[in-house]
Amino acid sequence: MSVATALHSPARATILSWGWRRAAIALVAGASSALAMAPFNAWPVLFITFPVLVWLIDGTGPGRRGVVSAAIAGWWFGLGYFVAGLYWIGNAFLVDAETFAWLLPLAILGLPALLALFMAAGCALARLIWTKDWSRLLSLAVALTVSEWLRGHILSGFPWNLFGYALAEPLAMAQAASLIGIWGVSFLAIAIFASPATLIDDRARTKRPWLPFALSLVLLAASGGYGAWRLDRHPTQFVSGVKLRLMQPNLQQDVKFNYSAKDDVLARYMALSDRATGPQTSGVRDATILIWPESAFPFFLTREPAELAKIANFLPPQTTLITGAVRAPNLSPAVRPTKAYNSIYVINHDGDILSIYDKLHLVPFGEYLPFQSTLEKLGFQQLTKVQGGFIPGARRRTMAIPGAPRVLPLICYEVAFSDAIVPTGERPGWIVNLTNDGWFGNSTGPYQHLQMARLRAIEEGLPIVRSANTGISGVIDPVGRELGHLALGQEAVLDSALPVALPPTVFSHWRHMPLAIMVVLSALVVLVRRRREA
Repeated sequence: MSVATALHSPARATILSWGWRRAAIALVAGASSALAMAPFNAWPVLFITFPVLVWLIDGTGPGRRGVVSAAIAGWWFGLGYFVAGLYWIGNAFLVDAETFAWLLPLAILGLPALLALFMAAGCALARLIWTKDWSRLLSLAVALTVSEWLRGHILSGFPWNLFGYALAEPLAMAQAASLIGIWGVSFLAIAIFASPATLIDDRARTKRPWLPFALSLVLLAASGGYGAWRLDRHPTQFVSGVKLRLMQPNLQQDVKFNYSAKDDVLARYMALSDRATGPQTSGVRDATILIWPESAFPFFLTREPAELAKIANFLPPQTTLITGAVRAPNLSPAVRPTKAYNSIYVINHDGDILSIYDKLHLVPFGEYLPFQSTLEKLGFQQLTKVQGGFIPGARRRTMAIPGAPRVLPLICYEVAFSDAIVPTGERPGWIVNLTNDGWFGNSTGPYQHLQMARLRAIEEGLPIVRSANTGISGVIDPVGRELGHLALGQEAVLDSALPVALPPTVFSHWRHMPLAIMVVLSALVVLVRRRREA
């Protein structure tokens, strides 16, 4: 039995489906697609689910009705994908269940329903430029790439679990991001994984129905070959004289934000940071850079001089601390702050604050509310419960670190954004990503977050050092190798050297120009094919 014959019956049933049966097929296909993301990385499943999406669009009627039908199928596919892939966001609403548990359905179903609108728009656009032959694969790739790009930018953007992350494992596959970025890899992933759909095509429509799938396998092999060559060409090298120590306290959220526990929290941090990890280590004295995670303290650091003095006394002369902390605006100590910054401090042995970075890209509903003052008057508050919400920083910038290359600071999900994270003219030697994934418990979320950080390292050719409150902390070299990590839920420290950065990558130089060329050329091919069909 041929592959085309084996596929024909379920494909035909998908194409001819209607009503709730059609919605159920799309929902299951979308939910199954989430298995391609971390920590499962079962990307071959997309060779089944994306053809299903193609066949669903094939089964839409003509004209406006067909566009609406494609949008509905896309919405159900997106709902399944985002519910299965982002269910862990609901954990954040259970940290303070008494206050926020009633919002759990909105987190688990409401947000995915909104994000699915982008998938619906992508499928509607695909239907508008749909063709009857192999080029409809390009129609889908163009349309979904555009809709995914919009998802990553509209209303502050949420580019989580882009389809290109399916090709983040094995590591050799991910190296294509150094050329075309995650958006370009997403374009290729959509076209490649949708390619088996043509296996059932009539030869009058597609002369060689097997050819798109065969070419997709060749493209995958070529991408893996390029990646293997790049990995072999760039063995990990290290910056001389820099010794990192990452502290992962695994502090529960009810303690982390409890002011009365401030002395215990700081004592725990210092004891853990000075823990010997073997017979050849002597604690924090071995480190030149000590790194603590996001919003490390249940207090404003600069308003607690006694606590800052404890940190200064704890740090050896040669050790610099990089730590997250909530920062009050520059007000008189007698004035109670009503807003705050989510910041990173660089502190030396004398207690001097050498540099401060304020988080630029805040999390909506987590760190601020849209229409903050109005919603607060109605009794709403964001998850962090900071009255007035957090204040965004002024700009992205690098920070000077004594005895080390300049570093680019990124807080929490700022690392998810591929677009111009490196300031123009300020290329750093490394990236530090401080985060608190404790909001999301033992779920798939922290693994997905780590996967995105690895892709930023590959895109930029820069090592990433990641310190997370509950994990996953680690050191990633500029081609995405994990040189060491601390497991989710582990209380520990990690010692590592600092990898050397690579020269600027093709992506870091040209940004989205290769993607734009791919999308425009593919769209032209589709339009030419449609004109011939007319």
